[in-house]
Amino acid sequence: MRLTFLCKRHPQQRDLLERPYGRFHHLPAGLAALGHQVRVQLCSYRNLPSGCIERNGVLWSSHDVRGLGVGGLMKALDAETAVFRPDWIIACSDAWYGVIGRRLAKHHRARLAIDAYDNFEAYMPWNLPLHWAWRRALRTAELVTAAGPQLAQLLQSHRHGEAPAEVLPMAADPEFVPMDKLESRGILGLPETAPLIGYVGSWARNRGTDMLLDAFRRARAAKPNLQLVLSGRPPAHALAEPGVTGLGYIPDARLPVLLNALDVVCTVTADTRFGRYSYPAKLCEAMACGVPVVATATEPVRWMLRDLDRHLVPVNDPVAFAERVLDMLARPEAGYGERPGWREVAGRLDRLLQLQTDNR
Repeated sequence: MRLTFLCKRHPQQRDLLERPYGRFHHLPAGLAALGHQVRVQLCSYRNLPSGCIERNGVLWSSHDVRGLGVGGLMKALDAETAVFRPDWIIACSDAWYGVIGRRLAKHHRARLAIDAYDNFEAYMPWNLPLHWAWRRALRTAELVTAAGPQLAQLLQSHRHGEAPAEVLPMAADPEFVPMDKLESRGILGLPETAPLIGYVGSWARNRGTDMLLDAFRRARAAKPNLQLVLSGRPPAHALAEPGVTGLGYIPDARLPVLLNALDVVCTVTADTRFGRYSYPAKLCEAMACGVPVVATATEPVRWMLRDLDRHLVPVNDPVAFAERVLDMLARPEAGYGERPGWREVAGRLDRLLQLQTDNR
């Protein structure tokens, strides 16, 4: 089949032309490896020039709405789609691409698939016209996939009896594998013997990250040499907390090293419109590295951890979180069972596309 993926160029702050990452890269590459003809149309908002590259059997093109304007962007997408003549347009990365994908699929008589990894309506809750257009795209798509069953159920509620939304889970990229802990700490300049817990991800009050600081204080009162390692750009009050080590932004190649340097990885989500449908990639990556995890038990996280209660604590409960961290440090456990990689997830998407094509 001929497959076009439609995606923003910078999902989760990664430039997909320079930093291949996650489902945005590995699903197109996996389908190309299965013998399909695949291209990816990327859109950016940073006044970047248009460009085109080929990588891993996939043709990647990029256009910028600030440089071309909305009309120019749509003309460029239309022209490429007319030349490629896809059987399927697979829209992903946020609600805008579901809306654009619906237009392209209708105009070029292609089938429409929509893939979602978050509740996109939570990104801009005020933009009701976009939400209505997104739901219309969901209703007209022949295939809808989601990163987990909770999100699939939400998307299905907007489809009004159409074919059920399917699950395409998150997975870790191939570089996330177990590594030597002492060697990893040496690379990053972290202390060899101190117990280290860490949080890798965005810092936001509505994600419960300040709860993590509270839990860390409580755990450190019982274990004074405990340290909390943070990457990225956490707020000043987090970096000022005694026992916190800030590493700043870590290059992609060092992220597996950071996870392997930790004794416990902390995953924090909240019971919000976003958190109730969030499937953290960093949780997949920590599990792939075989590092013990303590996580807040939203329904998606509980599903990802297969109800392994030893790793789970109630949402917004710093006392329970601190106790679970101390217990995990005393008795480490990281038996997560077999997890699908991107190759298996791409294979599932291939089967779903084939099934919808055969049933048409």
